[in-house]
Amino acid sequence: MITGIRQQAVGNSKKLKLVVYAFCAMLFALGASAEAQQQEKTPRIGFLSVASISSLSIRLDAFREGLQKFGYVEGKNIAFEYRSAEGQTARLPELASELVRLKVDCIVTPGTAPTRAAKQATSTIPIVMTSPGNPVQSEFVVSLARPGGNLTGMSSFSSDLAGKRLELLKETIPNLSRVATFWTLSSTDLSRKETEDAARLLKVELIPLEIRSLDRLEDAFGSLAKERANAAIMGGGGLFVTHQKRIIELAAKHRMPAMYPEQEYVLAGGLMTYATSVPDLYRRAASYVDKILKGAKPADLPVEQPTKFELIINLKAAKQIGLTIPARVLERANRVIK
Repeated sequence: MITGIRQQAVGNSKKLKLVVYAFCAMLFALGASAEAQQQEKTPRIGFLSVASISSLSIRLDAFREGLQKFGYVEGKNIAFEYRSAEGQTARLPELASELVRLKVDCIVTPGTAPTRAAKQATSTIPIVMTSPGNPVQSEFVVSLARPGGNLTGMSSFSSDLAGKRLELLKETIPNLSRVATFWTLSSTDLSRKETEDAARLLKVELIPLEIRSLDRLEDAFGSLAKERANAAIMGGGGLFVTHQKRIIELAAKHRMPAMYPEQEYVLAGGLMTYATSVPDLYRRAASYVDKILKGAKPADLPVEQPTKFELIINLKAAKQIGLTIPARVLERANRVIK
């Protein structure tokens, strides 16, 4: 009888071990499954740009900072797929299609050309614009209040921005009569028209220069003296952002006062800018990505417009080209770099 009890105990012990092993295996399987599901749920954000990724470091840092406020940390619970055309706008459609094939959860587009390429590549993946000028005029959205499609985000458009920039240049250079305007293929027709309208009102002659490569950029600056240009206005575009440092060097070399489209140029040594804060646009764009990842539809998220513009002047750059900034202009500056 004792032997039978012992055998039964041994049998029960074996059964208990089997149950424990089975339970552990089940827990391991559930853990592995949960981990796999967690990895699958990690959202991927596509980033499509004309400019090189390295030239956008300030903007991307602001974007990541904005995402962190919503609990997203790159490499931990959110991933990025960066695609840059390296200044070659023609490559954008191919890169946009690549992001669509990767089935990213959202595509972020800085500027008009990347936004257009992304829109043509997909009508289902949400697209968040960061600074596309006038998205209604470009037919990206039906209206700012109700975008109506798969695009939303931030607009850098302001109807009197071009006029203000030219007006500030004329106040800075009283004898201003001829201004070179630098454009790229990604510059919008609307931006050009606004500048042309402002020039007529201020009685300033424009010298339009379309830039498609760095070589053309070098040649254009070299021709400014022959064209008798008193100043230059740099338009937007990834090509210019990519070669930002070289543009600032060329303006100094040719002693050319220049108005830039974004504060980054002036912080890097350019003369002056009148614009909204682009890093702030990127920081605010993060809230759109957060809402979309939580289920919101772009069609229901109104496009935000800039409400604050800042005049920033770099006195070091002015001294380098022998330009004295009038006191009345300095008094209007939000920031002066000495």
